[in-house]
Amino acid sequence: MQAFTLPNFYLAYPARLNPHLERSRAHSEAWAERMGMLDEPKPSGDVIWDAPALARMDYALMCAYTHPDCDGPTLDLITDWYVWVFYFDDHFLEMYKHPRDLAGGKAHLDRLELFMTLDGEVSPEPGNAVEAGLKDLWGRTVPAMSPAWRRRFIAGTHNLMVESMWELDNINRGRIANPIEYVQMRRRVGGAPWSANLVEFAAHAEIPGAIAATRPMRVLSDTFSDAVHLRNDLFSYQREVREEGENSNAVLVFERFFGCATQEAAEMVNDLLTSRLEQFETTALTEVPALLADHAIPPHEQAAVAAYVKGLQDWQAGGHEWHARSSRYMNEGAVSGPGGLPPGPTGLGTTAALLTRSPLAPGLRRRARQHSHVPFVPVGHLPPPDLLMPFALRTSPHLEAARAHGIAWAREVGLFDSLPGVEAGGVWDERWCRVSDLAHCAAMIHADATPGGLDLSTDWLTWGTYADDYYPLVFGRSRDLPAAKLCTERLSSFMPLDAGATPEPANPLERGLADLWRRTAVLMSPDARRHLRGAVDEMTASWLWELANQAEHRIPDPIDYVEMRRRTFGSELTKSLARFGEGDAVPSEIYGTRVMHELETAAEDYACFTNDLFSYQKEVQFEGEFFNLVVVVENFLGVDRYTARDIVADLMAARVRQFEHIVANDLPVLLDEFGLDERARGAVYGYAGKLQDWMSGILEWHRECARYTEAELARRHLPAIRPDFTLHPTGLGTATSRTPVGAPLPAPAATTASAPVASPVAAPSTGLEAAAYRGAAYPAADMRAAPAWTGMAADLTRDPRPSA
Repeated sequence: MQAFTLPNFYLAYPARLNPHLERSRAHSEAWAERMGMLDEPKPSGDVIWDAPALARMDYALMCAYTHPDCDGPTLDLITDWYVWVFYFDDHFLEMYKHPRDLAGGKAHLDRLELFMTLDGEVSPEPGNAVEAGLKDLWGRTVPAMSPAWRRRFIAGTHNLMVESMWELDNINRGRIANPIEYVQMRRRVGGAPWSANLVEFAAHAEIPGAIAATRPMRVLSDTFSDAVHLRNDLFSYQREVREEGENSNAVLVFERFFGCATQEAAEMVNDLLTSRLEQFETTALTEVPALLADHAIPPHEQAAVAAYVKGLQDWQAGGHEWHARSSRYMNEGAVSGPGGLPPGPTGLGTTAALLTRSPLAPGLRRRARQHSHVPFVPVGHLPPPDLLMPFALRTSPHLEAARAHGIAWAREVGLFDSLPGVEAGGVWDERWCRVSDLAHCAAMIHADATPGGLDLSTDWLTWGTYADDYYPLVFGRSRDLPAAKLCTERLSSFMPLDAGATPEPANPLERGLADLWRRTAVLMSPDARRHLRGAVDEMTASWLWELANQAEHRIPDPIDYVEMRRRTFGSELTKSLARFGEGDAVPSEIYGTRVMHELETAAEDYACFTNDLFSYQKEVQFEGEFFNLVVVVENFLGVDRYTARDIVADLMAARVRQFEHIVANDLPVLLDEFGLDERARGAVYGYAGKLQDWMSGILEWHRECARYTEAELARRHLPAIRPDFTLHPTGLGTATSRTPVGAPLPAPAATTASAPVASPVAAPSTGLEAAAYRGAAYPAADMRAAPAWTGMAADLTRDPRPSA
């Protein structure tokens, strides 16, 4: 029996078949035999592959479906690559995974690296079929492509080979990855980015070097990869998990993380697959055309990008069709019937069933849900659950001095100044700066800083938080994306790599950055400056992504949200400041490894998700936004906010446990591989300690500061701090609707069945005031933080920080 019933897949593009299929079938079988891939024995005595097994798996059919338009010789070469990569996977499984041979597996992979040569290098003589196949393919493929493509292809081939050790290590430990870790690592192990590189080759559509590293092109590759891998996990669950005992499968990961049945986990994986496919489409249709225009890409290169996008779409459609037909997979009932519909009832009275079975139905449902968010709903306070935090909290002894300095610096650079177009003065006032208490945050995440270093850290956090508030207030309400883009581009000019002159600042945002760069860059090496400027550019560019989604009223795809949240939160900036004192103790290659990437992103996610839990009411009710993981989980899974909150907390716990696992197990192995001396080892472990301080400090700051309390949010967003102020419509024809001062306020209309009953706060007028004040009602069950409006004006000068 199948482990579960295959879900209804989103299939937006028809699969087409290359006419050179039979030629490539014959060629690939002969090539595999010539390379020695047939009849090689397993340690158990059977063979890994024989000719009938290769014929049943039919990789030529897969390549004919996934590359329907290439010529015969190209299809032959592409098919040989896939025969090799699947043979490599099965060979590694039998020779190293099943025997749990870590040392042998690593030696095998290290030697394979020698066959991916650059210009002028000579590879060794092959010692087995995997090596022979790679050497033959390398010589037939890379001469036709540019050096930039070769480097990308080497990286992709390296990842799918070397990161197999991650799978093997998890099998040996009986460890199943958490969902975020799994998606990240599956891209490296699964090889779909490598397949995307081959699409460039097969379609004669090499990506222009000027845009290859940009977000839109990266998202195209990542969404393509995730969709390929998630689909493969659904079809291969029976073989991999039930028969071969592997634990690198998304269905199994979801089963364990959510504690649900296999069928439910499979449906969630399919929902995520649908979401990734639609993210691909959104990126291709909205972000890529703007990217080509911004970089003035010439017409012939624009045509190459279009051919690349089409090639990835063809691969998705063809890959699904092959999975539905190959003997390698669990695919009962997967082959589409007439009109592309899966098997089911037909005839009179079956129209509704046909609609639900349509290959477009999952996509239509997902898109409708993504655009369904209602802003400014009075959600009330969302109490955070118990959060796992295994690291001790430390605080700098220079905190009070940093607090005084931070307020003075903010005043000096103008963060409290009025700004044109911003209602009621400026983005911040002094009270809100004190409420945010960024010095306290800096004192915990940089507990060992000198007084001057803590002042600088406080100022960076203050500027970044002010800028994060500035973008949605100044550009979000007006949907003025061009102005936001110009602002972002201009900010880069205040970070010259030579630490030289900058333009004259035109507003507090520019003035603050110019001052910070002048004070910071002079202490840094050129490489450190480049890294820091890149971190700031990455953060400000990510705010444009938020504005674009806000303009489209589109709740982000879950994976895209998690990956972009690290940027919108300024994680890279924080890491740059954490590395500030390391100098050259740690080789730069260390930071590019899988181990360090997983260590850093685990810490980043814990900090980002902490913010999302505590800022839920601020963002959803008072600011009308939806860039919050609780909202994303609510929307994606169709659950209430309390269930979503608990899932976010579970993700935080999983990420911090992964962080501990890496420090205890993966980091020592990495340091041994690089042969680092004691000084460098100490610097790496010191950096891990700074990430621990960051996580514990971020959590404590959110618990203690008043920035996210309901009372302070009401003070900031509601004009009712004046006892004589009454919200009412204004303008012609509104005289009879005004409520006299002192009269009872009308109760707001009901929102949803699951929303708490709201207390009576009047609905405001139209326009920007309505956007700012809508949804200000408080749940009757949670009135403890609701302010008393009378006497509030006299309380504005009180220090809002907790006395403790």
